[in-house]
Amino acid sequence: AGAVAAVSRHAPEVQEPEGEPLCHVVLWDFGAKRNIRRELVKRGCRVTTVDAAATAADILALKPDGLMLSNGPGDPAENVRIVEELRKLTDTGLPAFGICLGHQLLALAMGGRTEKMKYGHRGANQPAVRTADGRVFITSQNHGYAVESETLPADVGQVSYVNANDGTCEGVDYFQWNCFTVQFHPEANGGPKDTEFLFDQFVSRMLAAKGVINNA
Repeated sequence: AGAVAAVSRHAPEVQEPEGEPLCHVVLWDFGAKRNIRRELVKRGCRVTTVDAAATAADILALKPDGLMLSNGPGDPAENVRIVEELRKLTDTGLPAFGICLGHQLLALAMGGRTEKMKYGHRGANQPAVRTADGRVFITSQNHGYAVESETLPADVGQVSYVNANDGTCEGVDYFQWNCFTVQFHPEANGGPKDTEFLFDQFVSRMLAAKGVINNA
């Protein structure tokens, strides 16, 4: 217990975008990798990082265009307070993108369950299959827990990626919230960079929600 609190940033930090400012993103830091911020900043996002102890009210008070749920350590089910705060955000319409622990926490908030894996997924060569078209992406992963796909209510969301080796859940697209999550690391600085496009997808969703573009 306390793994997330031990690695979360304890003071807010703001990073300005490179080039023209397009969106304001709140990054909810559960142990965020630095390259998540870099990927957002270089796409024109002003990034305000808040610590794991932040509340839904704290986040909404910052008036973000989107919410980034970061990676982090430990058993996702231990983070009861964070899951409760996440539930308060699910009907706001705020575009959101979750990675790794962020993916698991949102699944818990939306009524799913997580399980401890026997060995976990480790390394930079984990194949993730996109369910929409069967395309395989090579991804970087380092986790010992997984979302149990069958526990997600059918009206809440659908599995968007599965692991090609063991069939476990690698991503979810949500119906009841303008949100998508992935188990793997699209921000992996050493690569592979197959799924960096997910950050572009997130920015497109935020711009669509702002009425800047017509489609997400």
